[in-house]
Amino acid sequence: MKIVTSEQMRILEQRSAEAGISVDMLMENAGLAVAEEVRKLRGGSVAGCPILILVGPGNNGGDGLVAARHLYDWDAEVSLYFYKRRTEGDKNLKLLEERGLTFTDAESDKGLIALNDALSTSEIVIDAVFGTGKLRPLQGTIKEMLEFVKRFKESCPQLMVVAVDLPSGLDADSGAMDPACLFADVTITLAYPKVGLFNFPGVERVGRLIVAPIGIKPKLADDITTALITAEWVKSVLPKRPLSANKGTFGKVMVSAGSINYIGAAYLACAAATRVGAGLVTLATGRSLQPILAAKLTEVTYAPLPEAEPGIIDAEAAALFVEQLREYDVLLTGCGLGQHPSTQEFVRGSLFALSPIMPRGVVVDADALNVLAKVGKWWQRMNYQAVLTPHPGEMARLTGLSIIEVQADRLKISQKMAAEWQKVVVLKGAYTVIAAPDGRAKLNPSANPGLASAGTGDVLSGAIAGMLAQGLSPFDAACCGVYLHSAAGEMVKEELDDAGMVASDLLPVLPKVIKKLKG
Repeated sequence: MKIVTSEQMRILEQRSAEAGISVDMLMENAGLAVAEEVRKLRGGSVAGCPILILVGPGNNGGDGLVAARHLYDWDAEVSLYFYKRRTEGDKNLKLLEERGLTFTDAESDKGLIALNDALSTSEIVIDAVFGTGKLRPLQGTIKEMLEFVKRFKESCPQLMVVAVDLPSGLDADSGAMDPACLFADVTITLAYPKVGLFNFPGVERVGRLIVAPIGIKPKLADDITTALITAEWVKSVLPKRPLSANKGTFGKVMVSAGSINYIGAAYLACAAATRVGAGLVTLATGRSLQPILAAKLTEVTYAPLPEAEPGIIDAEAAALFVEQLREYDVLLTGCGLGQHPSTQEFVRGSLFALSPIMPRGVVVDADALNVLAKVGKWWQRMNYQAVLTPHPGEMARLTGLSIIEVQADRLKISQKMAAEWQKVVVLKGAYTVIAAPDGRAKLNPSANPGLASAGTGDVLSGAIAGMLAQGLSPFDAACCGVYLHSAAGEMVKEELDDAGMVASDLLPVLPKVIKKLKG
């Protein structure tokens, strides 16, 4: 499913008009779609349901008026509250007046007494004030109106707030929001989800997100390169599993991971790669750690490396390690390696010597990313396919930006750096972003606090490496790995809740997610 900016949405509406579907027709479709979704929320009938619609001056308000007409025709008890009076020639307003509906406007409602009365008798409030236009600070009457509704909702939590397209005061592109922005229980976004609906802080105001088609033909959005990851898409690209397969069919993964303080990271990464279907996984780690990990990782083979001290890989191991990689399809490096000077030299000596070796690519995570961040123009020394999996802190170190700057525009920054570095970038966190060097990007459509714990990133990088080993492109492997990891988290959360979920809980669930996708 494509995701759009406000400018892209404007262009799609223009293209639609040129194709014969006018703005008025789109508004009619949008209002009907909103009304139908509200009816579904009420179990299929709105008869007798008191619904208050907050109406703005632009197209979002027009969508609200159309929704009001349909809801009224379906016997809902509809009240209209205008931010500003609309023009006398507004045909959608005229159709409501012909039905005998009356309205109040905020500018003439001293003390917002009429608004309080309407809220007191309503079960649903529909926010149709502002849509995807440029966000400006909300001031004066509109601020007072929205803050009044917000306070009323706090004292009356059973009141359902439904936002049309996006909650008023939320920026469609960045997710920035005005403090007066309402907390919606449900947001019915029109035609396509907007980028800002998946970025903080605004995402916390969205509630449950429903995407409502309004008649824009899908082919008009063919050139939009940003999309949500869907189960249907993941199913379509999952690696095939032929009956004639052997372990080489599903790829060989070398994992360089682990150190004296982070032994578990190596276990989690290797186990995840096996659980998503990689044919062979080999762990390259310090010699003293190999017996410990062998007790946990029965199916993994080993390439013990010389140590500078117990649990710390020696810098001189890089040459031997690179030679061993000739027998492998994929390298995953970084999980739990630590930042010892010897290990940092090992990482540099490995990653900057791989160009002719890795046929399917490299996954770079955690401590390996922190090593790269200290090397100027490091990407020019990595002339091969790679997937980088930074969390916001690591992305900040790689880019020289602050974490706040990274988080303020996750999608744009990921796309910019993927293009500059010519690498696939996976910016982890709630609503993970995956960006390709050619401008394509996908967002993971979920956020799970249970995944905000130590080790879950190692599981993710292992899953991506396992998908890459089975022949997926770096971008597709990254998107599939992110989705499988997220879906496994949701499955564990459903059973255990998110508090107390640990990274190893995800491992046995990964193949269950794949099985469910295959149906």
